[in-house]
Amino acid sequence: MCGIVGYIGHREAYPIVIKGLQRLEYRGYDSAGIALYDGTGIKLSKTKGKVSDLKERLEKEITTNGSLGIGHTRWATHGIPNDINSHPHYSNSGDLVIIHNGIIENYDALKQELIKRGYKFKSETDTEVLVNLIEDVKKNENIKLGKAVQIALNQVVGAYAIAVFDKNKPNEIVVAKLGSPLAIGIGDDEFFIASDASPFIEFTKNAIYLEDEEMAIIRRGKEIKVRKIKSDALVDPYVQELQLNLEQIEKGGYNHFMLKEIYEQPDAILDTFRGRLLINDAVIKLAGVEDNMKKFLAADRIIVVACGTSWHAGLVSEYIFEDLARIPVEVEYASEFRYRNPVITEKDVVIAISQSGETADTLAAIKLAKSRGAFVFGVCNVVGSSIARETDAGAYTHAGPEIGVASTKAFTTQITVLTLMALRLARAKGTISSSEFRHHLIELETIPDKVKEALESDSYVQTIANIYKDATNFLYLGRGFNFPVALEGALKLKEISYIHAEGYPAAEMKHGPIALIDEQMPVVVIATKKGHYEKVVSNIQEIKSRKGKIIGIVTKGDKNVRELADHVIEVPESLECLTPLLTTIPLQLLSYHIAVMLGKNVDQPRNLAKSVTVE
Repeated sequence: MCGIVGYIGHREAYPIVIKGLQRLEYRGYDSAGIALYDGTGIKLSKTKGKVSDLKERLEKEITTNGSLGIGHTRWATHGIPNDINSHPHYSNSGDLVIIHNGIIENYDALKQELIKRGYKFKSETDTEVLVNLIEDVKKNENIKLGKAVQIALNQVVGAYAIAVFDKNKPNEIVVAKLGSPLAIGIGDDEFFIASDASPFIEFTKNAIYLEDEEMAIIRRGKEIKVRKIKSDALVDPYVQELQLNLEQIEKGGYNHFMLKEIYEQPDAILDTFRGRLLINDAVIKLAGVEDNMKKFLAADRIIVVACGTSWHAGLVSEYIFEDLARIPVEVEYASEFRYRNPVITEKDVVIAISQSGETADTLAAIKLAKSRGAFVFGVCNVVGSSIARETDAGAYTHAGPEIGVASTKAFTTQITVLTLMALRLARAKGTISSSEFRHHLIELETIPDKVKEALESDSYVQTIANIYKDATNFLYLGRGFNFPVALEGALKLKEISYIHAEGYPAAEMKHGPIALIDEQMPVVVIATKKGHYEKVVSNIQEIKSRKGKIIGIVTKGDKNVRELADHVIEVPESLECLTPLLTTIPLQLLSYHIAVMLGKNVDQPRNLAKSVTVE
């Protein structure tokens, strides 16, 4: 959760840190703060609220000069969002200041011990405990800050990405990582620290991504020293060239990142199968699959682990893998998977899906699966992320940065990668003929243009949104491949408009949810012609007879649903297994427009964060 930024170098730190926080605000936005060293001491300002609130307050409270600074934007875990619990946090002496992403699970035991030693605490946070633990070690052992950080971190249980500095040694920042991402940008006699590379992309293309249980001492005029926290072994860090560019993380004329990302989906899907989908040769090339084909072909089953929207993409893949490749698939919430003692063997393939590649629950599920001997394949969007490093093999989605907290293009690009995998395995297993395979490839190649066509419904969707924006409940129904799309549509509405919504298999409606339907209940029904069309039409008639308001998502040219529904949104025709890539588009638009009309913060919905790096 939370975003951290730091700078040490020859420039003024404040403009870099404040802009970096604005770019990381998708990671947490209930409070924010900055600490700067101006040559005489630490200047600190923090506040409950947005980065814009911090900027307004900070420029009144403190001087903003200085070439060393750290900043934080928070998603609250320990302690409510308020000024005191906001980061950065001082140690008791005021010499040390820290920012922290993650959770220290044994903070209370550490806190009680520190209280016995005379330490006092102003906040409810685990972070203030950590900075005082570091100070206690430093003072009692009479050692430098870096060594104190190392010893202190060997005493904590939990997850962290931290940056800490000492006002008495303002030429260095010490950073460390376990479970939460941390990137170090390397410039010319300057260094940048951030949860991801977006805060420093205009200054340098060179970055180091710390591995778990690594720490780094960053000093001006010296090379970065990276060590293993437990063994103290020196690490030769890998400096990689960033592929991110500045245009990708700006709004580009759209009112919100979410809308921009909805409209980026045709290009994102195209980028995802570029170089992988070779129509002329009738070939799919996925290096991670090709290099491990024996593992996939020998698998007794595939287990998909994911959370949230990625879990919905996994549900779509269950239908696709079983239909095309005839491999049994189980889809698990990563957050439950590790806690129920699952049966996993060496003949299982585990596919872990995550947009950020940093999802804590999914990472924990990966480690469990690997410990049981399963082959683990990652599907994520962020190059160099923890999941990309922890898995045995994988495939990137190439969606580009997704800043809006409510995921859109990550969902469709995840489905695209999983579809490519299923088709490649189906061909290898012989469960699909060469003519069927080629037909699927041709249809898949048309999807970006068909998504563009689906986006043309935007103005009509906006009209529907205006009609139903004051509804207090929504029901979303779908069958087969589009049942997970119904779940995803309901999630999008909940996330950004705060309207209660539920997704159901259409046939399950009469086993309970039908009791909710009256003239006040909008029901969104995905009723494309491919699949169980007649059955879904029957479900629509059941809703109609109970006076429910029907919003139908239908195949272009549909007449039967049009006669029954109050509103009909058309999507282009496609193969049944590819329809989720199209039917999700109007649902994303519907959620977006309702939320905007209700005055909600679309890109930063309350209580949510983009990268869920705590369990």
